Amino acid sequence: MRRIRLEDVARHAGVSMKTVSNVVHDYPHVSPRTREKVQRALDELGYRPNASGRRLATGRSGMLALAFSDVSMPYFSELARLVSNEASRRGYRLLLEQTGGTLAGERAIVSTMEAGLVDGVIFQHSVMSSTEIAQHREDVPLVLLGEGHAPVSVDHVMVDNVAATATATRHLIALGRRRIGFAGHEEESPSATSGDRLMGYQQALEEAGIRVDMSLLLPSKSVSAHEAAFSIGRALDRGLRFDALVCRDDLAAIGALRALQERGIDVPGTVAVVGWDDISMASFTHPSLTTIAPDTEAIANIALDMLEERIGGYDGLGRHRIAGFSLVVRESAPASS
Repeated sequence: MRRIRLEDVARHAGVSMKTVSNVVHDYPHVSPRTREKVQRALDELGYRPNASGRRLATGRSGMLALAFSDVSMPYFSELARLVSNEASRRGYRLLLEQTGGTLAGERAIVSTMEAGLVDGVIFQHSVMSSTEIAQHREDVPLVLLGEGHAPVSVDHVMVDNVAATATATRHLIALGRRRIGFAGHEEESPSATSGDRLMGYQQALEEAGIRVDMSLLLPSKSVSAHEAAFSIGRALDRGLRFDALVCRDDLAAIGALRALQERGIDVPGTVAVVGWDDISMASFTHPSLTTIAPDTEAIANIALDMLEERIGGYDGLGRHRIAGFSLVVRESAPASS
């Protein structure tokens, strides 16, 4: 089926090609009646603007990119849905990129920036240094997400992971738990995310006068429910006992629930469990999962606001914005009665 052209729309609407072009590019000097007639013709014929033609006419493609380590991670897939929906509402299409969490993958994002195919990039990095990121293509606007350091020239949106994890740990302390473990962080080279969450855990324990017991830190070979279940199960089998777990993320918490259930350990009676991310399945686990819920809608909106401002010409210093969070209390660590 051939592509619908501007001249097809003009013929269908009974107007000139110039008028159709003015409507497509949203020029103001078109009467409401004519605009409505042309828009109706565009809709009826299913006209879609050609991306290369639009770039020639406006200098923009109408495409944005969102890049992160792994689309199979529930948090990233849910964030991608929010960013995609909001980008669409603003008139953009979204291209998803996976870096694999590797240095080469992340370097490819900032060095090529989609070879000029996109108007801007939202990027959650995990291994690149801020120095390297500062050397990115300046002609393509960039907004960073997450806990990694950002150069002074680049906009950045994050959640205060230290404060959030301290909140989760204080909740467990308020329930009377004292042997509180931390589970699910990487066994080797913990990420910035894991480092911040460990710091929040430690701060809350120290505030309460509870010594950090290194034996209660239960890392995993990788960030996954399977590896967390294996690590926690192995610790339990060798006799380690704890009365609560703060988990790096909801996947680790789901792994913890499985390991505890397999050994007949009651949750929350014997061990209370708190996760991080409030992924969609957190309310459907058994028991349902108490977890930190980052304000992902705010993250998506703030990132797109700043990216649009950069696309529109803003060239000031990088801005640092912090989105909120809340503790969602469910059955795995219910509030004290």
